[in-house]
Amino acid sequence: MAGMASPCIDICKYDEETGWCLGCGMTRKDKKHWKKEKERRPDIRSALPDRMVALAAAGHRIGKDAKRKKA
Repeated sequence: MAGMASPCIDICKYDEETGWCLGCGMTRKDKKHWKKEKERRPDIRSALPDRMVALAAAGHRIGKDAKRKKA
């Protein structure tokens, strides 16, 4: 658990409605918990795929594409 790599990709742009990062899916709170409460990492990581799908379905650029501006 402690050695689990962070899903953060240093995009840190957040959806206003959900609070989810467009780069990785974590909330600001998730990022704090990731650093301080290592036992929560599996739960945080397991929530991210569904969040990313929901963000994409809502029309957001996600992952590394979130860094680019919309045309």
